[in-house]
Amino acid sequence: MISFQSDYNNGMLPEILEALAKTNNDKTPGYGFDSYTETAKEKIHKAVDNEKADVYFLVGGTQTNTTVIDSVLLGCEGVICVETGHIEVHESGAVEAFGHKVIMLPSNDSKLSPEALSAYMDTFLADETHPHMVQPGMVYISMPTEFGMVYTKAELEQLYATCQKYQLKLFIDGARLGYGLMSEACDYDLPFLAKHCDVFYIGGTKVGAMMGEAVVFSGMKAPKYFFTNVKRHGALLAKGRMLGIQFDTLFTNNLYFKISKHAIDMAIRIRSIFTKHGIKIAYNSPTNQQFVSLSPTLYDALSKNVAFEIWERKSDDEIICRFVTSWATKETEIEELDKELSKLLKA
Repeated sequence: MISFQSDYNNGMLPEILEALAKTNNDKTPGYGFDSYTETAKEKIHKAVDNEKADVYFLVGGTQTNTTVIDSVLLGCEGVICVETGHIEVHESGAVEAFGHKVIMLPSNDSKLSPEALSAYMDTFLADETHPHMVQPGMVYISMPTEFGMVYTKAELEQLYATCQKYQLKLFIDGARLGYGLMSEACDYDLPFLAKHCDVFYIGGTKVGAMMGEAVVFSGMKAPKYFFTNVKRHGALLAKGRMLGIQFDTLFTNNLYFKISKHAIDMAIRIRSIFTKHGIKIAYNSPTNQQFVSLSPTLYDALSKNVAFEIWERKSDDEIICRFVTSWATKETEIEELDKELSKLLKA
C-alpha cells in the first residue's frame, strides 16, 4: 500500500541515520552539552542570520508548544490563536494543563489577520472589568497553517507590528516550517521570519528527522530557567546529542531546504493528478498538505490501496481528505496514485 498519511510516517533521512550510526560509539556529555549540539546551534545561528539567538533542542512538537508558552507567559496570561490552531484542536488540552487559557479568534483562510487581533484587543482593553479576566500575553500562529496556508511577507510584518503595539509576544509553530518556506507562495526567507517574531521553532519531526524541534528565541532572550522548564515539561532528552546530530545534518549543505522543496514538488504533482481527474480541491494549499473532496464511494475504494486521512466528514455525500508528502515521497508512488484513480473512476 502506498501512503500519503503524514510527513512523519518514515523513520528518518538516510543521511541522519548514517550520522547517528557513525557516532554511535562516541561518549559525550548528556542533555545537549556536547560538541554536536554546539555545531548544530552554530549552523542555525547562521541560517537565521542571528548570532545572538538562543537555540534549544526539544523532543517533539506538543512539548515544544507547551514549554515555550508556559515559559514566556505569566500565570494569569493566555495565548491567542485561531479556531483551527494546533494548540486548540490537536494537543489534548496540553496548554491548558499548564494553566494557560487558549483564546480563540476567527481565522481568515486559517490565518490570523492583524485586523482580527486589533479588534479583539481593542474590545478587551475597552472593558473596564478586563483586570478580572485572563490577560492576553502571546499570539500563536503556525507557518504553514494547519490547512497548509502560508503567511505572506506583508501579513507577517503587519501581524508582528500589531503584536508589538499591544505588547504581545509572537510565537510561530514551525513544525512544518521547511515546507512553508519552500512553497512558491512564500515571498521571504528564514532570516526574515526570524526577525518578525519573538520565538519560533524549526520542525524536525515532520521534516526529515527521527524526532526533535529547534526552538529559536530570535526577538527576545530565552526566559529565565527555560532549560529547567524544558525538563519540567518532559521535553529534555538525556541523550541530547541525538537531537544535535540530526539538526547538524539537516543544516549541512542546505539539506533541510532541499528535502522540503522535494516534498512541495511531489504535492504539486498530487494536486495536478486530482485536478486532471476532476476531483475537487477542498483548500487551496500551496504546501505539502493537499486537501480534496471525495465521495464516500470513492473514499472507500481508494483507501483499500492508498493510505490517507479523513480531515472532515462535511456531509453524507462529501468527505474532505488529506494527502501529505515528505522527503520520502517517491515519484513512483505518485504514479501509482494516478493509476489507482484512473482505474476507479473508469469503473
